[in-house]
Amino acid sequence: MSRGLHPAEKVADYQARGWWSDETVDQLFRDRVAERGDHLAIVDPANRAALLGGEPRRLTWSELDGEVTWLAARLLELGLRRGDVLGVQLPNTVELAEVYLAAWTIGVIVSPLPMQYREREIAEMAAQASFRAYVTVATFGGRSPAAEVASVRDRLPALEHVVTFGRPGEGAAWVPVPASAEDRSAVDAHRAGDPNDPNDALTICWTSGTESTPKGVPRCHLDWLAICWATVDAPRMVAADVLLNPFPMVNMAGINGMFLPWLRTGCVLVQHHPFDLGVFLGQIASERVTYTVAPPAMLWLLLSDDRLSKAVETSALTRIGSGSVPLQPEMVRGWQERFGIGVINFFGSNEGIGLLSGPEDFPDPAERAQFFPRYGAPGVTWSSRLADQVTVKLVDPVSGAEVTAPGQPGELHLGGPTVFAGYLNGVAPFDSDGYLKTGDLFEIAGDRGQYLRFLDRAKDLVIRGGMNIAPAELEGLIGAHPAVADVAVVGDPDDVLGEKVAAVVVLAPGASLTLDELVAFLREQKIASYKLPERLDVRDALPRNPVGKVLKRELRR
Repeated sequence: MSRGLHPAEKVADYQARGWWSDETVDQLFRDRVAERGDHLAIVDPANRAALLGGEPRRLTWSELDGEVTWLAARLLELGLRRGDVLGVQLPNTVELAEVYLAAWTIGVIVSPLPMQYREREIAEMAAQASFRAYVTVATFGGRSPAAEVASVRDRLPALEHVVTFGRPGEGAAWVPVPASAEDRSAVDAHRAGDPNDPNDALTICWTSGTESTPKGVPRCHLDWLAICWATVDAPRMVAADVLLNPFPMVNMAGINGMFLPWLRTGCVLVQHHPFDLGVFLGQIASERVTYTVAPPAMLWLLLSDDRLSKAVETSALTRIGSGSVPLQPEMVRGWQERFGIGVINFFGSNEGIGLLSGPEDFPDPAERAQFFPRYGAPGVTWSSRLADQVTVKLVDPVSGAEVTAPGQPGELHLGGPTVFAGYLNGVAPFDSDGYLKTGDLFEIAGDRGQYLRFLDRAKDLVIRGGMNIAPAELEGLIGAHPAVADVAVVGDPDDVLGEKVAAVVVLAPGASLTLDELVAFLREQKIASYKLPERLDVRDALPRNPVGKVLKRELRR
């Protein structure tokens, strides 16, 4: 793809303001190697044998650098060069981090795909982004990802190479080893002859596709390194931290929440895959984890189940990140009061949203669960450096007028150095002022208008008899019911009212719940009667896409 995602005048302006620098992510890695050489850098999942074979590995920064350089030399031997796109479908292991770093060392763009993706998704995304090579595993979970991509190669004329890790499979089988002098010389010569530019594309991630075909989201060194300050500043991350990463490193949560802060600070990254509560808790204890991220439903479960909470060794753990759905204030308060652990509320997107509410700015757990900073609010300062760089406004989705009064829904529009340049297909989701139109509905809140409160995705609104209902608000209320472990609210079609509210829930172990009981509980919260659910659907689990977002289309009637 073409080099230079952002216009040159924008790059010059943001660099002059100090919002962007001349750094590249591969240079960040080399800086950490120089500073932290013999310190532990990265740890494999405890179940590595089932993922790639072999025992879990623990590499120092210098050892990691040796294998990254070996891999970069192998990518050069395949003929890959700056601007080529490498599809990557690997579990969260040391090798996943190595492939990313090796590709970026020589300017190759990484397009990461979740392990759950099969032939349909692989073919679609490889065609859109013109993958030149593909890296995966021979076997995983009883299937062969290498064979799956091989089966669609006739539809992908740009795809020249399929490489597998760990075990023999389609194409060459790679097992990283320390680089030879010849490997290092070849890589150094390539870098010197064709150096990376911070405006080069670094990744092509993919929108979650909960409602439609996923879109490619190219991001460059500049905007990735800008947005990663949010996830460094909110948890106050330092080199002494130990991070436990349970999220697939395929989008904003895994890359910006864990991977880039690891490179920025030089701390330890402990990988986890696939999510297993017992293994997860064991890693927290054995690795002396200081910071991790977890979905709200799991945090609520751990807090409400004495057997689980007693099994959590939290002597080192000091902060937890969570988000993607509204957090229950009782859950956030419970972790703080019971364990002394601050839950950080985050709201992000591949396109460049990076709103985070941490204990420093939001010492009240209830406020931290419900609100995000409204950057630019008069007379208010925030701890993150992004507060002075990111501009937000709310826009009435019907009239197009800017919303300035509290309590009125508006679509979040966002500008600044964290925002991407536009989708792979050329679509630019920006308003006339160049702000990203996020599709997320918020309202202004707080006694000084200093907060933003998330309402819902604009397309997820339930419209009952002409009245707009934000599912996220109801999900927060229903999620506070002691019988509920997880919840999604959707609209059922209705001939008279247009839509009616349906609540789809997963119950806590041993719990029961009827529609009448749920409605009675919600009435006690004094909400408008038109918001009350008219269908209750109890399920064992909510359908989610590979990055954890609920597939609401599968819940609607």
